[in-house]
Amino acid sequence: MTRAYLALLFRRAARRFGSDPSGNIAITFALALIPILTFVGAAVDYSRANAARSSMQAALDAAALMLSRDLVQGTITQTDIPTRAQSYFTALYTSADAQNVAVNAAYTAPSGSATATIVLTATGTVKSDFMQIVGIPTMPLDTKSTTTWGNTRMRVAMVLDNTGSMAQNGKMSALQSAAKNMIDTLSTYNKNPGDVYISIIPFTKDVNAGTINGTSNLNAPWINWTEWEAEPAILVGNKSSNFNSAKAGSNCPFSNSNQGFTCTNGPATMGGQGTSTIPSTGPYAGYICPGLDSGNKLPGKSGIYYNGCYTTVTGSSASCGTNTSCTCTGTGSSTICHLWRGDGTAATAAAAPAHSTWTGCINDRDQNYDTLNTDPGSSVGTNVTPSKQFYAEQWSSCLSATVTPMSNDWTALKNQISAMTAAGNTNQSIGMAWGWQSLSTSNGPITAPAKDSNYIYKDYIVLLSDGLNTQNRWSTTEATIDARQELLCKNVKGDTSHPVTVFTIQVNINNKDPKSQVLQDCASTGDFQMITSASQTADAFQNVLTEISKLRVSK
Repeated sequence: MTRAYLALLFRRAARRFGSDPSGNIAITFALALIPILTFVGAAVDYSRANAARSSMQAALDAAALMLSRDLVQGTITQTDIPTRAQSYFTALYTSADAQNVAVNAAYTAPSGSATATIVLTATGTVKSDFMQIVGIPTMPLDTKSTTTWGNTRMRVAMVLDNTGSMAQNGKMSALQSAAKNMIDTLSTYNKNPGDVYISIIPFTKDVNAGTINGTSNLNAPWINWTEWEAEPAILVGNKSSNFNSAKAGSNCPFSNSNQGFTCTNGPATMGGQGTSTIPSTGPYAGYICPGLDSGNKLPGKSGIYYNGCYTTVTGSSASCGTNTSCTCTGTGSSTICHLWRGDGTAATAAAAPAHSTWTGCINDRDQNYDTLNTDPGSSVGTNVTPSKQFYAEQWSSCLSATVTPMSNDWTALKNQISAMTAAGNTNQSIGMAWGWQSLSTSNGPITAPAKDSNYIYKDYIVLLSDGLNTQNRWSTTEATIDARQELLCKNVKGDTSHPVTVFTIQVNINNKDPKSQVLQDCASTGDFQMITSASQTADAFQNVLTEISKLRVSK
């Protein structure tokens, strides 16, 4: 077969391929494949570029925050910003896709109430894989991040557990150290007066508000003395025959099993000692004085002293008069009357200890004011229920550390931390309520300083407790106390007019207790911590500091 013949066969085959419909489809597909591959490749290249840009943005945001923190804390100066910006970004940006990355920093110093600003910009390129086909060898990248501060002020309520269990396993000393360190750190943010305020709310079952900032609250209009002065609730309308017939020399009509307390030979709050008989001589002759309540009959009254005694009046002239806390039995010369806190005469004044014997403890408010930060007012009658006022209470484990309203006297705040001691049962609700109250600029009794409209304010509550709730004004049942706290925390976090971020810390040594659901629910989203050793307290407070010192990033 000659070459000429082979060439002839090839030409004939080519003519047949050109006229064959299948051949036309193949040619068309081959031509269309080029733009299809280009579009698919462009999508892949743009996906890589977007991923690189996202990584660059995240690194730039973090670098901007770190620069702002360093500048606020004084660890760098304005001239250090460009170098430190590049250093932070290089350490944070780990993507290998971007090339020729450059970071620029611009700083604007604060002026008056105007904000300080750091603006970081980053540029670079991503080498294309597919788009080179159409003459695009690289794709540009650029991102920007801005941090602002200087017009944001912080107020932090430190609500700290002082209950008896805090004396164990080094918890109190660890708390005191960590709390003082937090005060030291927050004080560095106080570049101008008013930038940072802190309140200290030590709590157990009660809080101590007897003296605030050196001023006695004996005559404060927000205190309700009704229960402090009241006869034991277990005896109201429930006097025994032994009580009704008792007089000087009679056996004590009280018992732990029947009333939850026994007798003393004078007002318990004035040093009266236990006695089995009613005194027949001395200044307290005929006085029937209840001792310390064990909580055996009324659990919420465990550890309570009653501030008074029943005086005994006998004979045909004996009567209750206008005293409503009084009972009389018998007739004529056999009449016996018992008046709670005497009849108001000088002769029976010893049965009514003065308010000056109060040790400062404040109990829960009436429901539902116990879950609100309503102003207690100054003209509410003490017999009005529910009362907005705060109830004075004579509790045997009243704290030595008192409530400290919002202050920037760092030394005084730390001295208050040093004064904390561990005693008593747990009522997280009352600590939380007073912490919330301390953030209010309008609702006493520990009103916070007014807020300047030129500034943005961030309010925080940091609640630390080492146990589960064990006692409030009404109950020693954990679930019942938790229910009040759940309502309170819901109200705190639901106050959109005055937003508060809540941090909660449960100190749970060796996981002795279950994880506290009420503390988890009380915290703002993601702001609950549980630590299992006292040594972790410092880290827990540092975590809180990290969160509350973060600066807003705007892009």
